[in-house]
Amino acid sequence: MKPQEQTYSKSRRLKNQIKAVVTNPYNIIVLIAVVLLVYLIVLPLLDMIATTFELAQRDIRAVGGGKAGDFTLYYWQRLLASELSWTMLIKPLINSLVIGVCVSVCAILLGSILAWLMVRSDLPFKKFFSLAVIIPYMIPSWCKSQAWLSMFKTARLGGAPGFMASLGLDVPEWLAYGPVAIIIVLTLHYYAYTYLLVSSALNSINSELEEMGEIQGAGKAMILRKITLPLVLPAILSAVILTFSKAIGTFGTINYLGSPVQYYTLSSQLYMNINSRDTQTGFAMAILMIIIASIAVFVNQKLIGSRKSYATIGGKGGRSTLIGLGKVGRPVITAALFVFFAVGIIMPIVILVMESFMLKEGIYSLDNFTLHYWIGESNPQIMEGLPGIFKNDEFINSLFNSLRLTLVNGVFGTIFGQLLGYITAKGRGRLHGKLVEQLVFIPYLIPSVAFGGIYLSMFSQPQQIFGVTLVPALYGTFALLTLVSVVKHLPFAARAGTSNMLQISGELEEAATIEGAGFFRRFVKIVFPLSKGGFISGFMLIFVSIMKELDLIILIMTPTTSTLPYLAFRYQNGNSPQASDCVAIVMFSIVFLVYAIANLSGKADLAKS
Repeated sequence: MKPQEQTYSKSRRLKNQIKAVVTNPYNIIVLIAVVLLVYLIVLPLLDMIATTFELAQRDIRAVGGGKAGDFTLYYWQRLLASELSWTMLIKPLINSLVIGVCVSVCAILLGSILAWLMVRSDLPFKKFFSLAVIIPYMIPSWCKSQAWLSMFKTARLGGAPGFMASLGLDVPEWLAYGPVAIIIVLTLHYYAYTYLLVSSALNSINSELEEMGEIQGAGKAMILRKITLPLVLPAILSAVILTFSKAIGTFGTINYLGSPVQYYTLSSQLYMNINSRDTQTGFAMAILMIIIASIAVFVNQKLIGSRKSYATIGGKGGRSTLIGLGKVGRPVITAALFVFFAVGIIMPIVILVMESFMLKEGIYSLDNFTLHYWIGESNPQIMEGLPGIFKNDEFINSLFNSLRLTLVNGVFGTIFGQLLGYITAKGRGRLHGKLVEQLVFIPYLIPSVAFGGIYLSMFSQPQQIFGVTLVPALYGTFALLTLVSVVKHLPFAARAGTSNMLQISGELEEAATIEGAGFFRRFVKIVFPLSKGGFISGFMLIFVSIMKELDLIILIMTPTTSTLPYLAFRYQNGNSPQASDCVAIVMFSIVFLVYAIANLSGKADLAKS
């Protein structure tokens, strides 16, 4: 072949290869996904970092001149090395770390013990306990804080005595407010994460491994320490990072139980700064929180990566032999669990419901009970003249917004999560798969309050490129709520999508390709139908998370876009705790009802199959 012909042949092959890459639908989807993730995650993060170095108009005099937008280290210097550093940063940082570490330790211990009892022991009433143990996940932490105050608040700080004080008990203020109350409430909320992760890991372990240790003469304590614990350690470490990151970034519980006694953390300081338009300082604090969370994730990954790995699922199948709790231990542990669930979960909810029917707080007599906060007419002397929630336009609007937000985000978030999961699963070990996986994880590291603040700052003005408006100003719109909610929950939706897609064998698509099926036909006819179960699970995860979300949306709320969590927050801070209780009860009822329907439908599908 002549040199000219060889050159032409190589050029033609290169053009065909480029054409194949460019026209491949999978590559187009990957490109669109990366562009959107960079625009919606990376650019807002970079903008947040840049904002901390930009001089604000109000601080020109403080820095001795200049103009708005000039480069400055003023906000970092004030935060890290000034007389205000102790109040603004160091003390809240210490409080955040104390809360994060204590909640992680307590939640991991509680969740792990409950998981072992449910999976490995002969504990009775497991059907009841398995339902009761996940109820805390369905109740938002700020709602638990309301229940805690209903039980333990004192007339000295709460304005009206709680249930315990009404019985004549002298409740110490440290139990009603401050770090102890916060740690207990958050522990009762976040232990559900550990329970779900550890119980799943225990279910995958063949009990023959533990039986072999027993045959060799090892006691139960040694078997637990030398065999069971190492096998579930990755699940425990994952629960640690999940719990720690959530605990240091929470705002609602700190606002309810910490603010009355001036106990502030980084998240509450961040909210106060951004809410008071000190955006630069607030974003600087958010960056420090991201660094802390990133270090925790890095250490966690190193610990998981450095441990030895063990295969626990083999081709022979496995069995699970329950460990007896003993004639004495079994009834004692069962009774202790009933007391724990009654006192720690059921009683606060009952008291919350009772308080919603009380005309005046702290008076538990029958003549003080009323339906006013539910269906009462407007009365200038009660609830600032507002009618009961079911006759209140604010509540109806918030209910509609919450349902619309959860449904829209559940559908779009799950679809995006499945697509991103498909990219990650098919691109495992390849650059684009790793890139998408890392980009999707970034929102998890950003505190919810800061994330809402970033989107408020970014989309309060039209987004333009070369003078062309790509995105109009979204402040005060439902679109902004939807956008920030979808992006913030992408880590969970994408992780669920990845797990789902990894279960679908690539051989199915390969066979369809051989038969001439195109990408979209394969996706519609094979991938999507097989991922239906994961789609429902992802939808439920997003639905429950967004229905109870407060921290993420608190800065971008307007009267027209108000949701149930925000309305409850407003009522609680507006001295209408009974109305706040009513809203919280409605919200919890919706979450529990949707969860029950999904659980029953899942069992029905399983029975049919």
